Amino acid sequence: MNELGTHHTANEGVEAAAGPLSLSERVRSLQLPDRPGARARGSAWPPWVLCAVLAVAAGYAGVIASNGDKEYQEYLDLKKTVGNPVEALTNQAKAQESKAKRTDPALGAIVLESKGYIIPISLIQVSPKVGGMVMKLNITEGMRVKKDFLLAELEDIDYRAEFVRAEATADGAERRYNELWKYRDQEIQQMAADLADSEAQLDQLCKDFKRSEVLKVTDALAIKEYEQAESAYQSCKFRTVRLKLAHDLLVKGPRDEKIAAAKEDWKQAKADLDKAKWRFDNTKVLAPTNGIILTKKAEQFNQVNPSAFSNGLSASLCEMADLTKMEVDLAIAERDIGKVFDQQECIVRAEAFPERSYVGWVTRRMPTADRSKGAVPVRVQIRIAADEEGQYLRPEMGAVVTFFNKKIDPEKQH
Repeated sequence: MNELGTHHTANEGVEAAAGPLSLSERVRSLQLPDRPGARARGSAWPPWVLCAVLAVAAGYAGVIASNGDKEYQEYLDLKKTVGNPVEALTNQAKAQESKAKRTDPALGAIVLESKGYIIPISLIQVSPKVGGMVMKLNITEGMRVKKDFLLAELEDIDYRAEFVRAEATADGAERRYNELWKYRDQEIQQMAADLADSEAQLDQLCKDFKRSEVLKVTDALAIKEYEQAESAYQSCKFRTVRLKLAHDLLVKGPRDEKIAAAKEDWKQAKADLDKAKWRFDNTKVLAPTNGIILTKKAEQFNQVNPSAFSNGLSASLCEMADLTKMEVDLAIAERDIGKVFDQQECIVRAEAFPERSYVGWVTRRMPTADRSKGAVPVRVQIRIAADEEGQYLRPEMGAVVTFFNKKIDPEKQH
């Protein structure tokens, strides 16, 4: 009893240290020593213990063999029914995948997924139309502005002086033009009246001169009086001719040319005035449309010039866009471009907010492919509610677009 107990304790210690033993190892551990003389007396196991262990091992092996035969038999039965089971399962998986990607328009099946980047449909670079120093700047990034909002004010001293000078020049040109034509009818009437008076005087002097001639023959009139009558008649005659010529010139002479020249001078002065006013008005930079300020390009007291690009001056004040009008810029592989068509319904999910989905539709398939990418650029417009402007979707965010085999009516998405 002590020897047997000692033997079991040793085995259990080894088993505990090395881990559970396999069945073959257990069997080998129970084998008798090769040299009986070297075995200690009383350490041999009883024959019935060895028989029990062998019986358990045989039963365990039988169960394993039985299970293996059963699985193998099922494999043989399946092979008789469908041929090669591996090939059958592969074909079944392909059929299910093909079914999931059917392009039945009635079902609106998914035909393609692609990743792109969100961009504004219209990105506006706001630049002043005249150059100058920024005296006031009323914008910050992320600020939502309405159309005609005052973004900035430029220094306007020179532009104001130019406007005042042009205004005075135009006023003087207008007055000179009016002087030539506005009272022309009254001048003609005045000249006609002077001519009629001269003609009447001429007629009377002509009668007096003829009477003087008769009296001269009878010596009833002095020579001096005769000469005075003749001189008065001739003088009135010449004055009448001069008044008639002046009347004709006033009615249809070079006055028309002077009026036309004065009118052109006035038009030129008005054009200069309009230009000066435009320059002066544009010292106040207004928002061209509703939108959100994306970036600032200048600060207060910076010099800005719309024609400056490389001389150290800023060419623009800011960038802004309407973030309710955005689209996804995608590069669709050439092998998949046939699955994309105009007004195709899409679902857009920004990678930053995958739980939010937006309805979209294909608006443009660019006419030129990208050789380096082997892809065709495609644009998908997104329907964004006005109250979500700038809240979730932002320019340059990554987005995943799912294309459906279904057209959409863009007019109903606004």
